[in-house]
Amino acid sequence: MKIGNNLKQLREKNKLTQQEMADIICTHRTGYSKMENSQQEITVDGLVMIAKRFGMTVDDIIFCDEKNNIPKEVSMEEKNAQEQIKLIQQLDEEDKFIVLKMIDKMLANKKFKDFFNNNVAAL
Repeated sequence: MKIGNNLKQLREKNKLTQQEMADIICTHRTGYSKMENSQQEITVDGLVMIAKRFGMTVDDIIFCDEKNNIPKEVSMEEKNAQEQIKLIQQLDEEDKFIVLKMIDKMLANKKFKDFFNNNVAAL
């Protein structure tokens, strides 16, 4: 099992540069290049960051092979409401809390705007 090959396959499938992948895991491009070439180990934190970025698990990255379909970047816009909720539920608790707070704030803003527009229009 060569994690470096899997990282390269993931990067190429998503049409990213080594610099862009390095930025995801907060490292230098040369260090990331060594990871792809199996000259340097990627940290667990790095694997977690990449997994989150692509909507994968660390296991997906470690154990992927040519047959494994590596997903492209996850986009909520392409999903129906049920799929969007499932993706949000997969987040860790802190990220889920932040997303739900943002949604609450946006809904409150919309309700306020609707209330204001309806009452101003009535004057």
